[in-house]
Amino acid sequence: MASESMVNLAEEAKIASEGVKAGPSHAILTISKSLFAGGVAGGVSRTAVAPLERLKILLQVQNPHSIKYSGTIQGLKYIWRTEGFRGLFKGNGTNCARIVPNSAVKFFSYEQASRGILLLRRQQPGNENAQLTPLLRLGAGACAGIIAMSSTYPLDMVRGRLTVQTEKSPYQYRGMFHALSTVLREEGPRALYKGWLPSVIGVIPYVGLNFAVYESLKDWLIKTRPLGLVEDNELGVTTRLACGAAAGTVGQTVAYPLDVIRRRMQMVGWKDASSIVTGDGRGKTPLEYSGMIDAFRKTVRHEGFGALYKGLVPNSVKVVPSIAIAFVTYEVVKDVLGVEMRISD
Repeated sequence: MASESMVNLAEEAKIASEGVKAGPSHAILTISKSLFAGGVAGGVSRTAVAPLERLKILLQVQNPHSIKYSGTIQGLKYIWRTEGFRGLFKGNGTNCARIVPNSAVKFFSYEQASRGILLLRRQQPGNENAQLTPLLRLGAGACAGIIAMSSTYPLDMVRGRLTVQTEKSPYQYRGMFHALSTVLREEGPRALYKGWLPSVIGVIPYVGLNFAVYESLKDWLIKTRPLGLVEDNELGVTTRLACGAAAGTVGQTVAYPLDVIRRRMQMVGWKDASSIVTGDGRGKTPLEYSGMIDAFRKTVRHEGFGALYKGLVPNSVKVVPSIAIAFVTYEVVKDVLGVEMRISD
């Protein structure tokens, strides 16, 4: 209790010294800076791995009886040969239009959720000095992922279609807004949320584990100080990148099958999504899914269990640096902007 009183006194002294900074305008400015940092982190990290992101989606939905993309290197070379440099980044503009607000909301939601969860935990008798545990971080990350994903899901849906279409497609979406309006007109508003359920289920372990592993690894390194990786209670950029890479690897491996099912459900109803076909080998009969379980069942029946991990290799190569870059960029931008609160706090 004495240590808690000292902490409270220190907090009160800090607030008193900041004066007007502690007012509503300062809070709004801090929130704006946090959202901006999250948006920059998302845009930078996703653009850095855009070619691998496109290849992953093409592998997930390609016709199993007419293989164009057989691996990461071959797939990237094929895109370069047939579509040029721009083909490697096709759909990235739309992807950034989705990921920037998604990342901003995700990081900010995690901060607020972890703070709220910790406050509730400390209100319980005997837990006045409780700290965030890996399980609590997992819960906060899951909340953040659900909020961020749900708020930007229609953009993710049309981004998937823009990424899959090629110059040979009989019908072309001209951009994000054209795709949104076309889907609304031809398929109805519900089509914008196709695959939402597996996305919700998948985002819980994916985002939850990303935050839990990243923060828990950092906390463990700071406390144990192995191999001199910690100086003055701060981790270097390289060490933080390694923590982010580990977090991304764990999260995407657990959640990947749900990402495949989500992407396939998003393609249903689009007349140019002929890559998702029945097992007759002719590629002329697009599959229809009545729901998430049906999509799982038909995918495994027609293509085997391995189809749930199509595109895993380029996704692994993509996710590891992407998550690492996102976490580190977020913290670096907040340092530059002078935001006192970090996700670790």
